[in-house]
Amino acid sequence: MPLSTDLVREFVIAGHGNLEKVRKMLAEKPDLLNVAYAWTESDRETAIQGAAQVGSVTVAEYLLEKGAPLEICTAAMLGRKEEVERRIRDNPDSINSTGAHGIPLLTHAAWSGDLELVQYLFQNGAKTGSSLALQNTVTRGYYDLVVWLVENASPDLNAKNFQGKTPLSVAVDRGQEMIVQLLKNHGAKE
Repeated sequence: MPLSTDLVREFVIAGHGNLEKVRKMLAEKPDLLNVAYAWTESDRETAIQGAAQVGSVTVAEYLLEKGAPLEICTAAMLGRKEEVERRIRDNPDSINSTGAHGIPLLTHAAWSGDLELVQYLFQNGAKTGSSLALQNTVTRGYYDLVVWLVENASPDLNAKNFQGKTPLSVAVDRGQEMIVQLLKNHGAKE
């Protein structure tokens, strides 16, 4: 019996960070592992892509253990620098890879906090997604990576995230004094 669209949607949404629900649903319906939910005709997403999109390491690692494929955006989010570099060497066009919802590789790598990985990607042509990469980096409080992005990747310091917040307002909310000062020094607004 095919999986219902509603069940697939629920699983993909859980993949965005609800490990307990992912475990329970996968135990009951193992066929959910690699099924994509179609948000639109051209925008499909699996649970592991959802985990990679939001930086949910625990869900991504669990799904990988269960046999989900390791895509380059997931590898970047997990900070698997050697794997990402190998894939780009093997296929230079993969530098332009996107995950769910067309989110660029650079943005996924920012979740890892790995400055060298982000620099490698940027220096090899991954130029799109720097504003969202900055949002992810501020969310995690990776000061050195925030500095590098601001000074090298030309992100829009006033771009708003899905909650309508700028990087500066996220940093203020999280009490990240050094990041707040850095962003203000570069002209960011709340």
